[in-house]
Amino acid sequence: MSAFGKKGNAGGLKSGARPAFGVARPMKGAGAGPRGGEQFPPIPGEPAAARPAPAPSLAKPATTSEAIERLNERMASVNTGDSEVGGFEASVHKIKEQVLPRLLERVDPEAAATLSKEELSEEFRPIILEVLAELKVTLNRREQFALEKVLIDELLGFGPLEELLNDPDVSDIMVNGPDQTYIEKKGKLTLAPIRFRDEQHLFQIAQRIVNQVGRRVDQTTPLADARLKDGSRVNVIVPPLSLRGTAISIRKFSEKPITLDMLRDFGSMSDKMCTALKIAGACRMNIVISGGTGSGKTTMLNALSKMIDPGERVLTIEDAAELRLQQPHWLPLETRPPNLEGQGAITIGDLVKNALRMRPDRIILGEIRGAECFDLLAAMNTGHDGSMCTLHANSPRECLGRMENMILMGDIKIPKEAISRQIAESVDLIVQVKRLRDGSRRTTNITEVIGMEGDVIVTQELFKFEYLDETDDGKILGEFRSSGLRPYTLEKARQFGFDQAYLEACL
Repeated sequence: MSAFGKKGNAGGLKSGARPAFGVARPMKGAGAGPRGGEQFPPIPGEPAAARPAPAPSLAKPATTSEAIERLNERMASVNTGDSEVGGFEASVHKIKEQVLPRLLERVDPEAAATLSKEELSEEFRPIILEVLAELKVTLNRREQFALEKVLIDELLGFGPLEELLNDPDVSDIMVNGPDQTYIEKKGKLTLAPIRFRDEQHLFQIAQRIVNQVGRRVDQTTPLADARLKDGSRVNVIVPPLSLRGTAISIRKFSEKPITLDMLRDFGSMSDKMCTALKIAGACRMNIVISGGTGSGKTTMLNALSKMIDPGERVLTIEDAAELRLQQPHWLPLETRPPNLEGQGAITIGDLVKNALRMRPDRIILGEIRGAECFDLLAAMNTGHDGSMCTLHANSPRECLGRMENMILMGDIKIPKEAISRQIAESVDLIVQVKRLRDGSRRTTNITEVIGMEGDVIVTQELFKFEYLDETDDGKILGEFRSSGLRPYTLEKARQFGFDQAYLEACL
C-alpha cells in the first residue's frame, strides 16, 4: 500500500500497452547541436564524421526509466479513500452502537459533564453491565474496558478522534467527512482506521471542539478556528462550503517543549546555526520567521522564545492561541470574531495597538496576514526590541516583498519607499524554514536585513542549506553552509556581551 493507494503491476503497464508518457529518451546535452543528439534521426546523405558527437547524458537512463515507472504507477493506482475498521475494534464499535442509546436513557448528560473521565468510568461500569445483560451480550474483561473507553470518549471526549489525539506519533489529523480520515506520521500521510457513524455524529464532535473556546460553527458561520486544551490548532469547515461533509483539520503540538538544541539534533539546522539563533534570541534582535504551511514556523518561534530573559514581559497575539512560550512573565492575547450581527470583532491590529499600552518588553505575533504588519513594525521601533512574528513566504526576499504588500493592503497612505525603509530599519533577521519533499523540516536560510540602497532593501545571507543528493529511500541529503561574512548585527550582540561567540558562529 503506497501513499496513493493500491499498487498496479510493476511499471503500471501491461505487456504491449503503450506507455502513458511516450517512449522519448531524454535530451542529451547542449553540445548535441540543433538536432538534440541521438533523439533525432540523421539527415540522409550526411556523412557520419560530419555529425557532431553526442554529448554525455546528464541523466542516467536507468534513473529516468525508474522515474517514468513511478509516474505511470501513480496514474494507474486506485485510491478508494475508505477507512476500514476491522477485527476487535469493529466488534467493540458494533456493540457501542447498541449500548449507547440505552445508556443515554439512564444517564443525565449535564451531571455526567461535571465528572472526570475516571469518575465517569466508575459510575458507568455497573450501568454498562446492566445494559449488556438486557441485550444478552457477553464480553470478556478486555472487551469491557475497550467498550467503556469508547463510550466515555463518545460522551465527554471527541469520539473516534481521541485515539488519534493520544497517539504521540501523529502530528496532523485531517477529517474529510465521516468516512475518510487521514493522519500525518513522520511527514507522510496515511489513511487512519477510524470512521464516524454519520455526518451528524461528526458535526456534533466539531461543535464540541469549537464550543470549548467560546466559538460556534453552523450554516450561518460555516468556518471556525479553535484550539484544544493542549494548544493544538483546529480548523473546522462545514456544509454547504464543504461538499463531502464536515471537515476538521487538527495540527497537534508536542507536549514536550521543543528547544533549539532539539531542532539541531533532529537535523533541522547545524550547530553553528543553532548558536547564532540562540544569540539572536537573547540579544533582542527583531526576527521574522518565514516559511510555507506546515514547515515548522510556530515550532521555531516557540524554540526561540526559550532564549528570552525570564525577567522580560512578553505579550503574544494570535487568531487562535497556539504558542506555548516557556517564560514566567507571558500574557497570551487572542482575537475575537464578529457576532451574528457582524459586530464586536477584535482584530490582531487592535490587539497590537492595545498591547503597546500594557508595558511589554517584547511583542510576539503568531502570524501576520494584513495591515497589522505596520503596527508590529511600529512596535519594533518604539522600544520593543526582540519582537518576533511568522508569515507565509518561500524565501527571505519574498518575505520582505510580502511585508510591503501586506502594509499596502491597509488604508495607510504612505509611499512604498517609506514602507521599505521602515521594514529595513525594523527587521534584523529573517529565518527561513522549509518542509522538504521527504517530510523533513529544515532551516534553509538565516538572512540579515542590512538597510536600504536606493529603493531596494539590502540583505546578507549568513547561513544556507545546500541540497546535495538523495538516498535510495527518498531521504534528502544536504549541507548547512556558512557564508563566512561578518554579521551586520554584531553590534547588537556586543551590547549583550555575545559579540565574539556570534562572530565565531557566523564565520
